[in-house]
Amino acid sequence: MKTAVKTFLSSVRSHVKSRFYVDIPTISDDCDKRTLLYRHRKQRGVNIGSWFVLERWITEHPFRCAAAPGQSDLDVAKGARAKEILEHHWDSWISAKDFEWLSAMGINTVRIPIGYYHLCGMDPSILRGTDFDGLESIFEGAWSRIVKAIETADRYRIGVLFDLHAAPGKQNQDSHSGTSSPVISFFQTQFNLQLMIRVFRVLVSSLRSLRLDRRPSLSNVVGVELLNEPKPPHPAVLQTWYKDAIAEVRRLDPSLPLLISDCWMPDIYTDFVKTLPATTAPICLDHHLYRCFTSEEISAPAAQHSASLSNPNAPTPQTFARVASKLEDAGGDLIVGEWSGALNPGSLLGAIDERRERAQFVRVQLDLFERYCAGWFFWTYKKEFPGDSGWSFRDAVDTGVFPRRVGLFPVKPIPHDHVEWAGRKAISCGRAAARHMSYWAQYPARYEHWRFEEGYDQGWEDAYYFLTSDLFEHGAVNELGLRGIWKKKRVHEHALREGRSDNLWEYGHGYQQGVEEAAIDFQRAYC
Repeated sequence: MKTAVKTFLSSVRSHVKSRFYVDIPTISDDCDKRTLLYRHRKQRGVNIGSWFVLERWITEHPFRCAAAPGQSDLDVAKGARAKEILEHHWDSWISAKDFEWLSAMGINTVRIPIGYYHLCGMDPSILRGTDFDGLESIFEGAWSRIVKAIETADRYRIGVLFDLHAAPGKQNQDSHSGTSSPVISFFQTQFNLQLMIRVFRVLVSSLRSLRLDRRPSLSNVVGVELLNEPKPPHPAVLQTWYKDAIAEVRRLDPSLPLLISDCWMPDIYTDFVKTLPATTAPICLDHHLYRCFTSEEISAPAAQHSASLSNPNAPTPQTFARVASKLEDAGGDLIVGEWSGALNPGSLLGAIDERRERAQFVRVQLDLFERYCAGWFFWTYKKEFPGDSGWSFRDAVDTGVFPRRVGLFPVKPIPHDHVEWAGRKAISCGRAAARHMSYWAQYPARYEHWRFEEGYDQGWEDAYYFLTSDLFEHGAVNELGLRGIWKKKRVHEHALREGRSDNLWEYGHGYQQGVEEAAIDFQRAYC
């Protein structure tokens, strides 16, 4: 069998110039090249807050006729002129110019919060027995606007991550979970738990149809987040529901990346991800990072916040390193679904230059995310009233708090032949292998260092596959982001090809370094 596998792989490689290759079907049989690039590239993004799930501190205008207490989507829906107000807001809050601006500065993905009630245009029955029962006519037009958002994003080569921000019965006590009630009842009844799985059935089936049945197809939905910031009575309750929801989504679309919230307990939910069945699509852990709410955060100076995020020995970077490594080994990845440049006024007391302090705070967060995460999403894209450079991405960019561009922008022609970088790869691989062998020589054992070199070579080729893709002509180049699923698959293929061994970890280490150093090489050579 091993000989047969080797013969097959050799025949495949004979059709390409590189000794190694990128075989898309081995990553997912359900993804064409365009879909795979959208879904598996590094995601640098923003949340488009208060577009569908309204938040009054972001957009005041849609609440002008809301029923008391006037803080949630349900309050707006029960107020006067609700359908007119909501549809006007959906049509005007974000335009094609916003997507064009985002693409030009390197943003390649947007996270769009939606509620289950925004899907009633496809199935009105999902509102029966919920707080939104009888409001089908108010929200029936939401889905067509959601599809238009996907279309517009695709025009500017921007991916879309849908975040289920509001579940039936509420998964947290906040008003951005659909209603103004502080009562969390989502976890209390089987009706709510099963209804939400049915909601995913409606959403995922529709998204899959947009990709496979529609012409032109829409391939830019990069994933779905199952619940935003859930607060279960106990982790086991949420994890049981996660397993059921994941199984249903996998049945409908086996290749769709899924995100689950870590409930601010990253180690616990990382261990949970490791228990899930093997899959061809990743389960990513969503972590939200803010530094402006607790009493300790309010009193800490901005410089202290920045130092705590840039020091590799500090708790947060240590957690990121640990969790990211565990997730990669499990075929998953870490994503920061929400973060901001917001600091409490107490953190800026005595600051000589507030803008500079905020900019440094943003910079160290970006450095942390770029090192350990497959993606990040700033909260939020914009606010109705300008001037908040901590929470508004547009204002942060305009004031210099956020960099003018992110990602890699080539200034030289991008190569499409591996010969262009083969020499540099060989030199880089040799140096990395020498470092690897020198380090492990301190711990005498029976190693197979050739596996490290093979992993490095394949990692480099996979990275360059993304970097040199010519499907997307504008904006920053693509970078391999969801490395966990790629590394796990490549290690598996290597084991089939070369035989299992206690030293397969060497291939994995080499693969990871190859991916990282290929991106550095590309930046030096072409950007």
